[in-house]
Amino acid sequence: MVTVDDVRALARTLPRTTEHVIHDRIKFRVGRIVYVAFSRDERSMGFGYPKEQRDALVAAEPDLFFLPRPSDLRFHWVCCHLDRLDREQMTELVTEAWRMVVPKFLARERLGDGRPGLR
Repeated sequence: MVTVDDVRALARTLPRTTEHVIHDRIKFRVGRIVYVAFSRDERSMGFGYPKEQRDALVAAEPDLFFLPRPSDLRFHWVCCHLDRLDREQMTELVTEAWRMVVPKFLARERLGDGRPGLR
């Protein structure tokens, strides 16, 4: 099981990340772009994810992943249940969400040229 503190510990290591509380929800962003956000009860996490791949992600593990509310479907976003997420998955998902919002040179600097495959 992953907690907000687990995600926070990782996010703090990712360059340009800032943490904010907006409408009682913890969010991590780079500049003005949110790449991870938690539900108010901190039981689920939304994160940046390529729109064209999210249906396959949800279909592959529907007990873990789910689509955001209809008004958020226009964004590159998907959600998961924290109590079903393991640390390895969280690390990959949060890092890839961060990679989507930072300049390519910064992602290469932090993560190298090799890119792990998205789920």
